Amino acid sequence: MGIEHGSGKSRALRRERLFNVTFTNVGFEGAVELIRGQRGSGSFRYIVTPNVDHIVRLRGDKRLAEIYDKAWLSLCDSKPISWLSRLLSSRLNLVTGSDLTTRLFYEEIKPGDKVALISPYEEVGEAMAAAFPQIDFVWHVPPVGVLNDRAALLACADFAARCQPDYVFIAIGSPQSELIAHEISKTPGATGVALCCGASLEFIVGLKKRAPMIMQRFCLEWFHRLMSDPRRLWRRYVYAFVPLLGLFLQEVVRRIRGKTGSSAGASSA
Repeated sequence: MGIEHGSGKSRALRRERLFNVTFTNVGFEGAVELIRGQRGSGSFRYIVTPNVDHIVRLRGDKRLAEIYDKAWLSLCDSKPISWLSRLLSSRLNLVTGSDLTTRLFYEEIKPGDKVALISPYEEVGEAMAAAFPQIDFVWHVPPVGVLNDRAALLACADFAARCQPDYVFIAIGSPQSELIAHEISKTPGATGVALCCGASLEFIVGLKKRAPMIMQRFCLEWFHRLMSDPRRLWRRYVYAFVPLLGLFLQEVVRRIRGKTGSSAGASSA
């Protein structure tokens, strides 16, 4: 469990270590309240939203795993992960990045607030500025291949720190969004709350369509995304299943051994 400070108050955050990833186990309203509490703090915090694809990728990338561990909030963005956690008696709260982003723009971000976007293309920034004219938007579109372009990553971080925003939304996919968020955290003068939000901005302004509510309710949003872009996404979903099953079984074994060890220690005492 960790302690975070914001707006002159300290608040204990419940941490759960599951599938080798640290999650902040707060509910949706709790996450909103925490973000609200950072308003005007003058500090910088970043939020990651691990899903199945992220968790599988983190297995072999220690540097990226460390970036997730250093996040202020690490929110479970996957119904399958939330469901599996219940089988392990952890009961992770589900807080989807898309819903959180929508809530922030429609209810939490105030007129005149400065919002920086790391945008996948120019039209996203233009559409957001048109949809929310009361918000002071600035945006930056990094070049294609930013993940392997150190100078471009640093340019994103410099932009976000230089404009002194209240919020930063990094919308260019994983893992480049998380790498940029971490770079911002190391940049002097950085302020605001940053959310790695995937396609959430495109959903808000209608540049991409989110799954219908009935599909979201029955955990089929992944299927809607797959059908929207099958050539790009089929490998991601197919190749994530077996590693996730392996991580689940490892977690079961680890917990059984932990209980066995605890029982043996109690007996010897």
